[in-house]
Amino acid sequence: MEQAELERIREMFDREVRERLPGAPVRAEVLRYGEAPEVEPGQLIARVVLAAPDDPVERMRTFKEFHEAHIAAVHALREALDTLPANILLQVVASSGPVDAETGPRIQLLAHGGPGGAVAGLTRIAAEVGQEDLETVDTLIAAGLAASRAEAVRWALARIRERPAYAQLRARTSEIADLESQF
Repeated sequence: MEQAELERIREMFDREVRERLPGAPVRAEVLRYGEAPEVEPGQLIARVVLAAPDDPVERMRTFKEFHEAHIAAVHALREALDTLPANILLQVVASSGPVDAETGPRIQLLAHGGPGGAVAGLTRIAAEVGQEDLETVDTLIAAGLAASRAEAVRWALARIRERPAYAQLRARTSEIADLESQF
């Protein structure tokens, strides 16, 4: 994405946040791939960061109160982002400091029907991977073998299933399950 387009999206999102959440203790961020590990290639994360206390219980209380008071505004932000020609994930995060992948509580709203949305016949899973594994997945995307991190993982799993050793592993697993059921 061109820098000018990214700046336009950042300005638009900041304006939308200020208009829809006037007086709320929040800041707006728009992150692209490389600025945060949870941003996939070709994706942006539009993040609303709610200032919250350090204490986890109080932070959760603050987040719940904000969510209850502003749920319609948050969904309106999502709809505004849906009009942009980019794959954007909206996050609302409660934080007392810098935000990283572990900061929370948080909610995420995906583009309707966009990448990462529910796909018939697939089950959503979450996995934590190290930097080396993340680079491997992103390389599959950069090489054109997959369009998203989820698709890259599905591609890698399909390659494992193609190996003869996998069929042997499945057979052994089935034998173990049969033996366990006899106890």
